Amino acid sequence: MGTWDVGPFDNDTAADWCGDLDDASPDARQGLVRDTLARAADTADYLDADVADEAVAAAALVAAQCPGGEPAHPHYGPDEPLPDLTDLRALALQALDRVMTEPSELLELWAEPDGGPWQATINRLRGALTTQSPGEQLHLS
Repeated sequence: MGTWDVGPFDNDTAADWCGDLDDASPDARQGLVRDTLARAADTADYLDADVADEAVAAAALVAAQCPGGEPAHPHYGPDEPLPDLTDLRALALQALDRVMTEPSELLELWAEPDGGPWQATINRLRGALTTQSPGEQLHLS
């Protein structure tokens, strides 16, 4: 696996997944994001780094559409337009929580005593996913 930085799209697995997302038909893209998040969120046993990397990228795409969310990486993120993904916020949070819970290979690979910059990236994603627009109610069940 090639990883060059701590961002959600800064690894070969996430970049390849974004390519698959671009190749999907426009009406299949939301389902691909949902399935990717669910695969990580529903993993009870050891969470493989590749599944986790894809889930982090998917969560970042959801967060990018939320108030305060950072846009997807211009080179490694998807090139094709995405549908509204904001209804996947709760699932994205569940997937990120699973990535950050043992047993998780990605958590092990990025383990640092002070939390490190990768964990700060995950925390920024979580922040964007939990920020509400005025008058909005987020259901995190």
